[in-house]
Amino acid sequence: MLYNVLGMKNKENSAAEKGKSKITAKKIAMLALLSALGLITFVIENQFPPLFVPGAKMGLANIFSMTAIIMFGPVEGLCVVVVRTVLGSLFAGNISMLMYSLTGGIVSWLASSVLIYLVCPKISVMAVSITAAVLHNITQNIVYVLITGTSLMLSYMPYLALIGVLSGAIVGAVVLIIFKKVPTSVFQGFMARVKES
Repeated sequence: MLYNVLGMKNKENSAAEKGKSKITAKKIAMLALLSALGLITFVIENQFPPLFVPGAKMGLANIFSMTAIIMFGPVEGLCVVVVRTVLGSLFAGNISMLMYSLTGGIVSWLASSVLIYLVCPKISVMAVSITAAVLHNITQNIVYVLITGTSLMLSYMPYLALIGVLSGAIVGAVVLIIFKKVPTSVFQGFMARVKES
């Protein structure tokens, strides 16, 4: 599936594809690593001021959620989104942020999963990432308006969409670099070390 998503020649055999659906120690370790990297990225990004609009961030932690969706599948991607979002809210000391982040995260995860597994490679990973980022920002804004009743926040929609395009392009570019430039031996080496331990 990975190579199909990226529009590359399929290098995986059917046995490897069947093995992907199993819950293994290697898969759990890799998902834990992706969740941890996403959490670290979120915590670092949270130290910087918002981009142009109150509460707007680049969402670089989504790099690891999308990586999980492409590498393993939608369910595993959702695990990374939920773990990273819940722990991120706890680390930030702002549980109310969970309502916005988790809702936006689930909507963007759903959009990414549907597009990656039903449309790719007809559209690029970059387009998937941009779509997911725009939907994430818009969803968070709608949830905020519904909870607070501050309809004035709807005027931020165009700005949030533009920030989503920018952040989605960055996330998509990094994901493509990870899969196209980082040798597969890096992933295989990590998996082998996990198996040995």
